[in-house]
Amino acid sequence: MTHIWVRAEQRPNEERVGITPQGVAAMLAAGFQVTVEESSVRAIPIDGYRATGCAIAAENSWPDAPRDAIIFGLKELPEDGTPLPHRHILFGHAYKGQPDGQTLLRRFKAGGGTLYDIEYLVDESGRRVAAFGYWAGYAGAAVALKCWAAQQRGGIAGPVAKYTGKQALLADLHAELAAYPRPRALVIGALGRVGTGAADLCEALGVAVTKWDMAETAQGGPFPEVLAHEIFLNCILARPGAPVFAPKTALTDPRALSVIGDIACDPTSDFSPIKVYDRATDWAAPALRVAENPVLDVTAIDNLPSLLPVESSEDFAGLLLPSLLELDDLAAGVWGRAKTLFDTHIAKI
Repeated sequence: MTHIWVRAEQRPNEERVGITPQGVAAMLAAGFQVTVEESSVRAIPIDGYRATGCAIAAENSWPDAPRDAIIFGLKELPEDGTPLPHRHILFGHAYKGQPDGQTLLRRFKAGGGTLYDIEYLVDESGRRVAAFGYWAGYAGAAVALKCWAAQQRGGIAGPVAKYTGKQALLADLHAELAAYPRPRALVIGALGRVGTGAADLCEALGVAVTKWDMAETAQGGPFPEVLAHEIFLNCILARPGAPVFAPKTALTDPRALSVIGDIACDPTSDFSPIKVYDRATDWAAPALRVAENPVLDVTAIDNLPSLLPVESSEDFAGLLLPSLLELDDLAAGVWGRAKTLFDTHIAKI
């Protein structure tokens, strides 16, 4: 019997979960063994999981889980250097040359475990089977607008915090923007889920949106249109051959641009299309000022959907559940492809 162990998230400001109580009930009905850790922060309460009849474990007890259990979480594991003997499902951020990713892979190699990276759970056509993209785009555009509003007040954006739902987020933004004419926003990657979420947020607030996708960026740059908008929202993942949308010269070139929302948020990748900054921002300090006179702020938070943890969890969990129900055949399909990719990268360590 395949055993899936849903761990508590240990990263600050992370309240999402990858499976709902309804999903756990479906897995139990399909013959899986399911353990869910208690969590002091999870947006979906433990009582719903307990009611399914699944096993409940203490928070952060996954290192002591049976070795045959598949540990399922979303964000990073504690960076304590310990070997990882289990099979893990999580966002590893390990395959694009990131320094922390190499450290993670060494831990898997030392422990003999396996990483099934959620970012690389793909169907036969290479399309991801589940992603938080829409809500990442929605929240990322919201934070970028908060950065722009703070600039209009003569400052820099302060801390951000979770919202009970999107209506609460929209009400807050309407209040912040009420005194100012709306900026113009350029969304690159507008046909994807991330770009759709970003454009939807902007349009809900009366922000004029220019929507670009592959056709508009095929010529490879430069892209002076980026500098002509007050806000640029990057929704394109870093990958080999990706065009550069914001070269270092953007720091000194004449521009209307004052906020870059790097929603894809991969600043340490060699393939990042945003070259004006080198580190992610966070909830406590969402804006990184990279130029003055005129100002240019970059916001690049790598767990944006957590601003709307219930909606984003429910959406993602619904997309991923069909694949979770196939975990009893790890050599095939989505899981087989993810294992092959892991083996390829672990062989280079």
